Amino acid sequence: MTSAGRFAPSPSGELHIGNLRTAMLAWLFARSTGRAFLLRVEDLDRARAGAEAEQLRDLAAIGVTWDGDVVRQTARGPLYAEAITRLTRAGLTYECFCTRREIQEAASAPHAPQGAYPGTCRNLDRAELEFKRSIRPAALRLRAGVAEFTVTDVLHGQFTGVVDDFVLRRNDGVTAYNLAVVVDDAEQGIDQVVRGDDLLPSTPRQAYLASLLNIPIPEYAHVPLVVNHDGVRLAKRDGAVTLADLAKTGVAAGEVRDRLLASVGLPGGTLGQALPAFRPGALPREPWVWTPKAATTP
Repeated sequence: MTSAGRFAPSPSGELHIGNLRTAMLAWLFARSTGRAFLLRVEDLDRARAGAEAEQLRDLAAIGVTWDGDVVRQTARGPLYAEAITRLTRAGLTYECFCTRREIQEAASAPHAPQGAYPGTCRNLDRAELEFKRSIRPAALRLRAGVAEFTVTDVLHGQFTGVVDDFVLRRNDGVTAYNLAVVVDDAEQGIDQVVRGDDLLPSTPRQAYLASLLNIPIPEYAHVPLVVNHDGVRLAKRDGAVTLADLAKTGVAAGEVRDRLLASVGLPGGTLGQALPAFRPGALPREPWVWTPKAATTP
């Protein structure tokens, strides 16, 4: 199977400048290493009507192209079910009936992040299981055999993070992100994952799950986010941060693309023109501050 990189947005709304910058970097990483570049729409949750078309339009407007057809997670349920069956047969899953509030209020291990699952339902006996099943539907959790796992990141080096008994399938029957992304990447031949560094803490969970499923762990590169002047991750409340809103202020998509390229030390023009100058090791390690006003500065 051909090796590949990817961009995998959730169709919850228009892409903002931070999303577009990550997509651009994922494209540059893939193309600079001779990989295919795939687009996957992660629509298991939070899908808004029309958002996918808007996102594809905006990616094309800044020159992000992809190989093959767009893949959607909602069409991939049998793959997720097969992975869960394999884990369950190996004794690596269990039912969990805890609410989010109960998890937040429960005591966790001292080193675990807030919200890490404390194992409340891990060893329920048959009577307890039957009683809890009569109260509410169960989520399905991984029975993790480690407390932490180490991954290697192109930009961050060795990173060790907590692995808890994370959810594989929610109690409404929807496959959880941490399982879906591992299965999708493996099935699509994606061996390079470039995404925002806010997702680095969850990566050890995903890599550990891949190891349980005998799936090769991809090469990771978690890139810095785009932030506002308060140092907070960019959001649509920060003003004109989408291509459509910027166009209303007279900023064309080409200008936005050039500004994004300049933010990582690359010359303006098409992504293909910038590609020969792309060097992963030269990428900034700090968040990039964006303002609509800055986008109009030559």
